[in-house]
Amino acid sequence: MENFKVNILGIEYKVLVNQSRKDYPLLEEADGFTDFTTKKIIIEKLKAGPRNWEDMDTYFRQVLRHEIVHAFLHESGLDSNTDWARNEEIVDWIAIQFPKLKKTFKEAKDEIS
Repeated sequence: MENFKVNILGIEYKVLVNQSRKDYPLLEEADGFTDFTTKKIIIEKLKAGPRNWEDMDTYFRQVLRHEIVHAFLHESGLDSNTDWARNEEIVDWIAIQFPKLKKTFKEAKDEIS
């Protein structure tokens, strides 16, 4: 996968994929992170192993969603004003449940739009 850009509430973030722990030491603790100072989402070169899953495509999407949620919470100002917006559990919940939410919203599109 190639690097790409995403728009987070009007702010352009660069998504850098397949990055190394050598270049980004924070990847020692996580498979991805969001750098709000440089507007970058960094995701490690994921491979099956003790820290990762067998279905790496699915896992990559989950990591990416997780980091995008962090960026949205930051750009909206919530992460600097609330404890819950920095809580990894709620960020994970949103990232994990997003595909189900998306499907339900599509099913109910005429009623909620």
